[in-house]
Amino acid sequence: MANRHAVSSLDAHVGFWLRFVSNHVSHAFSRRLEQHGTSVAEWVILRELFAADTLPSELADRLGTTRGAITKLVDRLERRKLVTRQIDEHDRRYQPLAITAKGRALVPMLAALADDNDAAFFGHMRREQREQVIDLMKEVVARLGLRGLPVD
Repeated sequence: MANRHAVSSLDAHVGFWLRFVSNHVSHAFSRRLEQHGTSVAEWVILRELFAADTLPSELADRLGTTRGAITKLVDRLERRKLVTRQIDEHDRRYQPLAITAKGRALVPMLAALADDNDAAFFGHMRREQREQVIDLMKEVVARLGLRGLPVD
């Protein structure tokens, strides 16, 4: 017996178009950051630490990643003197992360790259249209209880 249900095309799905655009936006941003020796994941950590010092475990929870992944990223940023770990003499497990002056100076430049990348893809939209797209995506995030920041 023949299948009576039509098979939808790939591009009939909202998710297809979201992924299509997202892949291109993310790749372009990644290339912009690479020119400054930074990955998207490193940018996310720098931007989070720019707002406030935090513990690696809290950062891992916010980003929806493992502590091990945070440790590897922080190790790279620490080698570049963009972040520091503050070691507690009494409890070596307690190691708040802080952005350095060098890291703090880099963040606005990287944020400008993010702004430029956003403008390259969405600058043709009216402000109201961009806000509507953002609001719709936030609604999906809230409805499904999605967690973790996009880092790659």
